Amino acid sequence: MPADWLTLVGDYCLVFVAVYGAMLAVYFLTGVSLSALNARHPERKIQKGRDGGKRMWVEIRSSVSALGVSSLLLSAGYFAQSRGWTIAPLETSWWSVSLMFALSVVLHDGWFYWGHRLLHLPAMYRFHAPHHKSVAPTVWSNDSSTTVDTLIEHGYYLVVWFVLPIPAVALFAHRLFDQVSGMIGHSGFEYFASKSARWPSPFICTSFHDLHHSGFRYNYGNFFSLWDRLMGTVDPRYDAMVADWEQGRDGETDIAGSADKAAGEGRA
Repeated sequence: MPADWLTLVGDYCLVFVAVYGAMLAVYFLTGVSLSALNARHPERKIQKGRDGGKRMWVEIRSSVSALGVSSLLLSAGYFAQSRGWTIAPLETSWWSVSLMFALSVVLHDGWFYWGHRLLHLPAMYRFHAPHHKSVAPTVWSNDSSTTVDTLIEHGYYLVVWFVLPIPAVALFAHRLFDQVSGMIGHSGFEYFASKSARWPSPFICTSFHDLHHSGFRYNYGNFFSLWDRLMGTVDPRYDAMVADWEQGRDGETDIAGSADKAAGEGRA
């Protein structure tokens, strides 16, 4: 291998190690912090009849591997941009970072929704099934995925550098937001239920994705409920469940008892 290629590979490896190290740090710091918070508020647990913590070490091992794949995608895109192989990014400023961050979050939500729906098709579900072994997800469940699953759902973090003039800091901020919000969404404890998390608002709370794990065939979105509402894939229990939390009834809509029924009535 020519010396210049060796230098290029060496430079990329340094970028990958930095990105992967940062992702692992965020994963464990967020996981430990949320676990401590949840331990102090057992009344906020969503699926009170299930203990998802039994799978913690399985999920952590799987997550460490999946975060390596995610880091490979993100670091490869960043490295390509730094070498001038992508669309030239906008000059970094408060408005360009804010604009590109918001646009990237919206675009990624659409990417995630359709990629997630793809993974639930019979021919593809075997790549996503390990993630759904966590019927009652915990904070450690978010990244517990197969390589194919991660490539589909996080492929955005490689492709986006070539289609948007996004400053690197905006996409790194988006990835940080995605990681932390995803772990909150899988935490199994509800702290954010409010009017802003239910119809007609496009925003969601932890119960949204928790219902996906307990019902399997609803709530495919990542940050918003927009695509689910447009495509009719919102869990019919979701808005009422949020209202229950708002009124201090601990989301008493029966999740565990109706999971099988929801799976049978849902759409792939």
